[in-house]
Amino acid sequence: MINKLVGRIRQTGAPIVVGLDPMMKFIPEQIQERAFAEYGETLEGAAEAIWQYNKGIVDAIYDLVPAVKPQIAMYEQFGIPGMMAFKKTVDYCKEKGLVVIGDVKRGDIGSTSEAYAVGHLGKVQVGTKICRSFDEDFATVNPYLGSDGVKPFIKVCQEEKKGIFVLVKTSNPSSGELQDRIAEGRPLYEMVGEQVAAWGEECMGDTYSYIGAVVGATYPEQGRILRKIMPKAFILVPGYGAQGGKGADLVHFFNEDGLGAIINSSRGIIAAYQQDKYAAYGAEGYADAARAAVLDMREDIAQALENRG
Repeated sequence: MINKLVGRIRQTGAPIVVGLDPMMKFIPEQIQERAFAEYGETLEGAAEAIWQYNKGIVDAIYDLVPAVKPQIAMYEQFGIPGMMAFKKTVDYCKEKGLVVIGDVKRGDIGSTSEAYAVGHLGKVQVGTKICRSFDEDFATVNPYLGSDGVKPFIKVCQEEKKGIFVLVKTSNPSSGELQDRIAEGRPLYEMVGEQVAAWGEECMGDTYSYIGAVVGATYPEQGRILRKIMPKAFILVPGYGAQGGKGADLVHFFNEDGLGAIINSSRGIIAAYQQDKYAAYGAEGYADAARAAVLDMREDIAQALENRG
């Protein structure tokens, strides 16, 4: 799957992943009204609004980007109907040829971690049948319970030729409370990055490992350090746009081949119509606004890479 991701990035010229993180405040009123007219102001109504909103965005951007990243909590809050919308979104994106990164941030041990890995990336036995559950291409994984929590995912990745992105240095302001702690004279995130590189050595695609890392755009200097520590790991970079990251901050996340990183933007794209820059599209044109935001982001990153020293 890492080879497919690399191939799609080369094909589109856009090292971009669109975060499908729907919140009701992002969903235009006309979509909510249609969903509520059919299902009422219920969990089912909310899930239908989410699904229709996602579908409009995917239809507008699937030819521009290699991947999408649905954040499971935004669906899970609406219970079983929300999870059904998550699954419909995953399946639809795959039909459109997109690589799907399930932003699930799972981290547990033993049989629990095995079940998470199977549920999101693998296959499950049901009587005499083998079934797939959510069936994303990649999943995000929290490593802070140690290798017991990560190795079940690696095993499924090896079996299924899928991948994971391990949380190393996250984009949130308080990440340093733990991730920057000094251990044996070094920040903890550097040690986690070394572990990701070690796990990845035995999980190689053609040029990159399918064991990647999450490193926030809001920490460009740490990104420079971690890029050297994990030369064969793809880095998923959240924090572009709404969280303050911009193209000039991102160049050190990439290798000299122009690959090695994929930059995430969520509400900066899916809710672009609510920004002054794209307000002319209006709520009816929310999907077209999302497309315009992708094109602008692609240009910003391309110029930054072209101008890097």
